[in-house]
Amino acid sequence: MKQQYSISSISVFLLFLHYTNTFAQSPAAAPAQAPAVVVAQPPAATPTQAAAPHGITNVTKILEKAGHFTIFIRLLRSTQEENHLFSALNDSSSGLTIFAPTDSAFSELKSGTLNTLSDGDKSELVKFHVVPTFLSTSQFQTVSNPLGTWAGTGNRLPLNVTSYPNSVNITTGLTNTSLSGTVYTDNQLAIYKIEKVLLPKDIFGSNAPAPAPVQAPAGEKPTKAVPAANVFICCFFSVITLVPSYNALTVS
Repeated sequence: MKQQYSISSISVFLLFLHYTNTFAQSPAAAPAQAPAVVVAQPPAATPTQAAAPHGITNVTKILEKAGHFTIFIRLLRSTQEENHLFSALNDSSSGLTIFAPTDSAFSELKSGTLNTLSDGDKSELVKFHVVPTFLSTSQFQTVSNPLGTWAGTGNRLPLNVTSYPNSVNITTGLTNTSLSGTVYTDNQLAIYKIEKVLLPKDIFGSNAPAPAPVQAPAGEKPTKAVPAANVFICCFFSVITLVPSYNALTVS
């Protein structure tokens, strides 16, 4: 009995040591947890970043998609004004307004008109169709005339708009047309379709048609001018005719 008791005691003691070691080693044996991942927050946008457009608008792509602006697109590219528009839309906060003449508008010009223009004149012609600020159709009611364009301002470059309830009229002194539709608008860029090319006096003023002659009132014939030589001859013979009469009176 004593031997069995001793064995049982030893067994209990060994079992106690086993559990003691197990509990003592548990914290060390627990798998190490990965450190918490800290997600870096992006820096707050500066005012300049907030104002930056989400993408630069490509004017020629818009016109190509709309169709019927082939000649105007060709002018934009040949004069490098396409790049100027791209830069302006990227850098400017005031936006742009473009009056885009259709192909049929250019077809109304005298044949060969564009070919007679110098590169500088072609560039000025394109710039005359660009206003350096965004204008919605409602804002045409309050703008001051003449409008300034990329071509400049002054008596040789007048561009005036008149807004009506259902239309907007544009005049240059040589061209009189109206907006015929909105091609594109996004609160930074407005492109309006026009059916006539806006001709600035600075380029086409000397080629303006002469005013129509004033018509005489009905029933009256225009008076013909008498040549000065004929007047002199008539007066000379009148004097000769009067001289003999004067002498005859003196002799009597």
